[in-house]
Amino acid sequence: MTTTTGPGQTRLPWWVSGDTNAFFGLGFNVMVNVLVLSGLCLGVVHLPGSDVFGVILPAMGIQLLIGNVYYSYLARRLARREGRTDVCAMPYGPSVPHMFIVVFVIMLPTYLATKNPVQAWAAGLAWCFIIGVIVLIGAFVGPYIRRFTPRAAMLGTLAGISIAFISMRPAAQMWEAAWIALPVLVIILVGFFTDLKLPGNIPVGLAALLVGTAIAWIGGYMNPADVGAAAQNIAISVPSLNLDLLIDGLREVSPLLATAIPLGIYNFTEGMSNVESAAAAGDAYNLRSVLLADGTGAVVGSMLGSPFPPAVYIGHPGWKAAGGRGSYSMASGVVIALFCFLGMFALLGALLPTPAIVPILLYIGLLIGAQAFQAVPKAHAVAVVMAIIPNIAAWAQGYMDNALAAAGTSAREVGFGTIAASGTVYEGTMLLGGGAVLGGLILGSITAFIIDRSFLWAAGYAVAGAALAFIGLIHGEKVEWGANPQIALGYLFAGVILLLFPFIPRSGDDGPGTTDAAREEPAPPAPATADLPAAS
Repeated sequence: MTTTTGPGQTRLPWWVSGDTNAFFGLGFNVMVNVLVLSGLCLGVVHLPGSDVFGVILPAMGIQLLIGNVYYSYLARRLARREGRTDVCAMPYGPSVPHMFIVVFVIMLPTYLATKNPVQAWAAGLAWCFIIGVIVLIGAFVGPYIRRFTPRAAMLGTLAGISIAFISMRPAAQMWEAAWIALPVLVIILVGFFTDLKLPGNIPVGLAALLVGTAIAWIGGYMNPADVGAAAQNIAISVPSLNLDLLIDGLREVSPLLATAIPLGIYNFTEGMSNVESAAAAGDAYNLRSVLLADGTGAVVGSMLGSPFPPAVYIGHPGWKAAGGRGSYSMASGVVIALFCFLGMFALLGALLPTPAIVPILLYIGLLIGAQAFQAVPKAHAVAVVMAIIPNIAAWAQGYMDNALAAAGTSAREVGFGTIAASGTVYEGTMLLGGGAVLGGLILGSITAFIIDRSFLWAAGYAVAGAALAFIGLIHGEKVEWGANPQIALGYLFAGVILLLFPFIPRSGDDGPGTTDAAREEPAPPAPATADLPAAS
């Protein structure tokens, strides 16, 4: 139940029962991601365990403290300012897409070329640093982009990320061990989507994990020998500056910019969409404050030795619906940071079965996908779907590339024509999914403005799409001048056509879903709350 008082008069408890639910959910989510990135460093880049558990994870712990503690502070400040007790803090952790990109696109090629895992690590640190700087710049640019971008486009591209990159892999992992995962999923769905309480009011996330872990251990899914081996690696590690490695990586900065620039823009665009998602759930955060903490986490982490940029997580509405308020995010960051400092992750990976943890990610995907349609005008549902599509294309291309790589080849070696002859449209999927977050934002905005008959604004976004496609920030394999002129020309022609529509006489039939406001002179969307001009 929401309690509202006068601004500044609200007495906020430090912990409520819903924080326990959200803490277990977010904590397990972040824990899985840290386990995955640890495995990537060890198994793909072949970094020594002493560097992974003694340097990278402690640096990650500091990153988590910077973001999670600060976002809890922002939540309590917002609650006091608005006199509410239902404000939910933003979730935060290592960015999942960047986790794989920095390993397979930056660190692995460097390792293969040099046979030196430390040099590959240095390249990853430089890349993470550049990402952080771009996000810090985005903290000042993002609020203006948000002000003039339809909510359907922002929530739609967020739903695309959530469905494709957050939900699909966990869902597939669940079905590899459905006898463990499906009981966990059912507990999560009942606990978070109904008003039923578990016996003893036990937190849903904890109950789901305990049931799944018990089934896995009793059923022989887990190996007791792994626990003993992992326990031997427990050691206390203190974060330390690694500026020499960062500086070494920055000496070869040029090749890193091709991916760092679009992915830095991706980071602040996703952060912008997440803030819009929180606003749709009732918590209007200052975007600049959120992004400044996000970028600072990446920069500080790279200086301490972590090549993994953190990010504002998708899922605020889910944790709010689970009862999370101001402290669950801080508690998650503190506990995971302690595990990083104490070297506990090898042991956790041996104790907890992955199929018992990943259903929580599917829950978040379900909630964010639903919110994109629930929090926008019904007429804008088409714009939401349009914004989702590029992210699905990016996911599909990634799966095709991974399958080809496992066979020791690539799409270019096989040939686009040969792949097309099999009925698979690889080249078009690759182009559609290039820069998917920005691409979805552009396509969703064009569609939303067309639905509202704001043709001048739709044309403006089409021209922006032409410029972004020409330099490869959307629909391109890499950032370069003239990256995709035919796609840029398509956006430009679309913009010209859209500019003609205001001069076409309007008939008396306004069409389905069109409001009186949409038939006025083209106007930008309403400014987002609490973003301009204060930075706070």
